[in-house]
Amino acid sequence: MKTRKSQILGEQIMLDGMMAFGKLETGQRTLDFECCEDVAAEPFVADFHVQGMRDGNVYMTERPKRRKNKPIFRDDNCSLSHGHNGKYYFVFTMDDDELNRLPQQLVQQAGNIARKVMKEIIFDKEVMG
Repeated sequence: MKTRKSQILGEQIMLDGMMAFGKLETGQRTLDFECCEDVAAEPFVADFHVQGMRDGNVYMTERPKRRKNKPIFRDDNCSLSHGHNGKYYFVFTMDDDELNRLPQQLVQQAGNIARKVMKEIIFDKEVMG
């Protein structure tokens, strides 16, 4: 079984400092680390998986970057994209105050996207076949 240190690629730096644990009024936890050494490190912003242990140890691993799906077709309130997992996604968004327009706009814009997809399929069949 590999230990945590053996899985680290690249340079690892050990720093002395103080760590403060806290909780906001919203219930969200906070963790602040203040380094007590004179260090010149590269600043960064990232999303992490954080695991706090009973003994006060904290382990953090950066989450992979989210790969966004590029839209194939767009309309006013919607888009169709093809995911990296091989699935198609139709996303429609509209504000709450436009609820009375939602059914008509959803049908109209979904129809527009469907027609564009049909043209693309027919075009591909003609080119390929």
